[in-house]
Amino acid sequence: MSEILAENLSGKAVMGADGTELGMLYNITMDIKTGELYDLVVTPNDELTSEQLGFEADEEGRLRMPVERVQAVKDYIVVKR
Repeated sequence: MSEILAENLSGKAVMGADGTELGMLYNITMDIKTGELYDLVVTPNDELTSEQLGFEADEEGRLRMPVERVQAVKDYIVVKR
């Protein structure tokens, strides 16, 4: 995968591999010692719930999507559901 600056990902739309628009990227969690990325933190679209999508949610209702599920980053961040 080509290199992408984190600042270019902020506010990027997140889509499921099935074409469902899931929400907007809010943040990315990582291990600050190793640099390993853990989860995409996504503000979901209003009509979707974490239960419908099969992802855990944080206290604010944002979805936590493991970075291992990212399939592509172009106009959208595409994740496997």
